[in-house]
This record gives sequence, structure tokens and C-alpha cells, in this order.
Amino acid sequence: MGQAKPSAKHLAMHYVATKICQASEIGYNGNLFGGTMLSWLDEAGAAFAGYLCRTPNMVTLKMNEVLFKRPVKIGHHVRIYAKAVHMGTSSLSVRVEARRFDFQKDLEEIVCSTQVVYVKIDAQGRAAPIDQHLRDGMELRSINELSHRL
Repeated sequence: MGQAKPSAKHLAMHYVATKICQASEIGYNGNLFGGTMLSWLDEAGAAFAGYLCRTPNMVTLKMNEVLFKRPVKIGHHVRIYAKAVHMGTSSLSVRVEARRFDFQKDLEEIVCSTQVVYVKIDAQGRAAPIDQHLRDGMELRSINELSHRL
């Protein structure tokens, strides 16, 4: 079996959270429920988006396809990473990736990844613009510079 270390492209992502798979999260076949993993990805991505947009008021608009590449078992540590992809007027697209960590091999293996779009909302739950000073000049280069402050 070949090495499953993340590529240099994946290493540029930012660590957001670690989750430990519990017995209560295991399905019939002994693997983590897919819905639990989706929840973890969404929560970590929303926290990352909120930090970059300087607001706790970010909601999930859309999650792209998720391909589950490796199983997660009881006791596995899953590290979640994120990277900003695009910032719009009221939205932020975030690439989110889950990696299973093997302590014996000191190796991270990609479990799944997806892209999620989050939208900033106001007190009435309507889309609200992300602060102009954060959007100004927000090219991919600028998003990466903002992300590096984490």
C-alpha cells in the first residue's frame, strides 16, 4: 500500500479541530456514521469561516459532494483542516478536509473532503454583507494571507 501523506497542497490547509470517534457514533458495520462526519466538517468549517469573517453569524448554504475514502473506527483521532477558497459579498467558500491520524506511523490519511459555502446573516436571518474592509482586495492571495493569521 502506498503512503497516504497529504500533498504539499493539502499541507497549506489550516488545522481547525480534532475529533475522537466514540462508540456512540458507530454504525452497524463498525464505522463512524457518515452524517456524524458531515456534522464535524460543517462545524469546523463554520468556525473557520466565522473567524475569517469576524462574526459568529455564519450559516451553511451548500455542501458539495463528499467522497468517503477511508473508514473511521472507535478511538481514531480525526483532524479537520480548512482553507478559504473564495469570498463573495456575503459568502465564504471553504475547502474542508478530515484526516485520520495514525500515532504509530506518525501519518495522516485523508478520510474525506468537500467544499462548503457559508453565508453571513443578520439578526433576522437574512444574508448580510461581510465587512467591506475584509472584502477589499480579497483575492485568493489575500485570503491566504488572512488565513495565515490563525
